[in-house]
Parts: sequence; C-alpha cells; structure tokens
Amino acid sequence: MATEKQDEELAGVLTAVGPRLRALRQERGTTLAQLSEATGISLSTLSRLESGQRRPTLELLLPLAKAHRVALDELVGAPETGDPRIRPRPLVRHGTTILPLTRHFGGVHAFKQVFPAAVEGTAPVPELRVHEGYEWLYVLSGRIRLLLGEHDLVLGPGEVAEFDTRTPHAFFNAGPHAAECLSLFGPQGERIHVRARPTASPEGRP
Repeated sequence: MATEKQDEELAGVLTAVGPRLRALRQERGTTLAQLSEATGISLSTLSRLESGQRRPTLELLLPLAKAHRVALDELVGAPETGDPRIRPRPLVRHGTTILPLTRHFGGVHAFKQVFPAAVEGTAPVPELRVHEGYEWLYVLSGRIRLLLGEHDLVLGPGEVAEFDTRTPHAFFNAGPHAAECLSLFGPQGERIHVRARPTASPEGRP
C-alpha cells in the first residue's frame, strides 16, 4: 500500500511539471524556439513536456532549470512542507535586481525590484513594452520614472500607479540613488482592489 501511495504522489508531481514549465517560460516571455536553442532540446519535446505528453526526466529538467535560472526543485514543485516562508532567488536583468515574492503559478504575482543608481547621460531610456496583463507599482524608496503611453511620470516613495500593460510602458530609476519598488502583476482583468482608503477631513477633503 505504501508503494502504491508513493507511486501516486510521484505521478502527481510529474503531472504538475508540464504546466509549471509552461507558466515559467511565459512569465519570462520566452518562446519555445528560444528555449529550444538555449537548451538543445527539440521543439517537439518541449511542447510535449509542457502539455504533459512527455514524462519529465532529469536529463531534460537540468538544462531547463539552467535556462530559466531556477533551482531544480522549483520545476518539480518541492517547497518545504508546512513552511510558509518564501526564499526568493534574485534575477538580474539589465542591471535591475528582481526578487519574486510569490512562488505559485497563475494569478497575481508579486515582485520587489531594486534599480541601481542612475548616472545621467549613460543609461538610455528603455524601449516601451506592450503585453497582456495589469500592473500595480508601489515605490518604496528613491524615484521611479514611469513612461505610460503619452504620460511621463516620476513617482516618489509611497506613490502608487496601476495600469493596463497593453498600453506601451516602461519604468526605471529616475534619480542619482538606488530605487526600490513593489510590483504586482496579473492577467488582464485582474486589478488590485484597495480595501482601505484615506479618511476624509472634516472639510470633506481627503
């Protein structure tokens, strides 16, 4: 009976690998062709892995973990049982450090982003991006410049912005010191609902 239970648990873990691989690739904006080139794994094998038609093996998972820059246990979904703590593994992209604050796939994801100090005249304005989803930013420290469609905004500590990511956008450090922000990102239609709002003053002003 114990062996049957272990087999069932193993089958459940392996079944979950495919959707986890697909979510991880889509979260990073990587195509199957790009992943195939990075890992040497054929397009058909990657597609079958993500759809659950191909059983994941260590030989396949190791290069995928390396390509996605995650630990192998993240691919097989093996967090410590009963431990609610999240141990973020930082990612560095174009000098910005990104710390994932959620470990589930699907739904809203939370990130902390740390931008290095901006040196005037050395860093080009990043290209504006467009993709499905909705984003919410909260500036913790420093100043963040947000380019959103025709808007050009500078946000300081405690300021918040939320926007549809189908609008061309980019955000980056706007000051001479390092800046930090929290970012919540979810699929299109999933907006942040603020439950607490400022109390109105006696004159009726917020």
